Amino acid sequence: MAINVGDKAPDFELENQFGQKVKLSDFRDKKNVVLIFFPKAFTGICTGELCAIRDDKSDFASDDVVTFGISCDSSATLKAFSEQQSFDYDLLSDWWPHGETGRAYGVFLEDKGFNTRGTFIIDKAGKVAWTVVNAPGDARSNDDYRSALAQLV
Repeated sequence: MAINVGDKAPDFELENQFGQKVKLSDFRDKKNVVLIFFPKAFTGICTGELCAIRDDKSDFASDDVVTFGISCDSSATLKAFSEQQSFDYDLLSDWWPHGETGRAYGVFLEDKGFNTRGTFIIDKAGKVAWTVVNAPGDARSNDDYRSALAQLV
């Protein structure tokens, strides 16, 4: 099922790399949320994309914006990945039930067992304000979602 601009964002509760629960609806009326679904930790394109978010921190973390990376990797794997790359934002594990959040957002690839590259900007009202979905081998542009965020904050 595809998620479109204007749709209510599916709520979820996932563990971050430290084993803490993160619930999307906890940010409603408080922050815009950037969800960055990615296939696998420690892979080239994923590492490059997530490091670009880290390096452009001021655009993706503020009083009005919080960013989460989401993959089907375990919390332990995401913790090691985050430590290796010095990420200063949470990575969320869609490990179990395997890919459930990715399915809700229409980015889980059943035949591969992981999420493709999907980015969703959720506004403070809990609605999808912007989205892009790319194939696993196609990197996304930070400039595109930086522009979309600028319209919200």
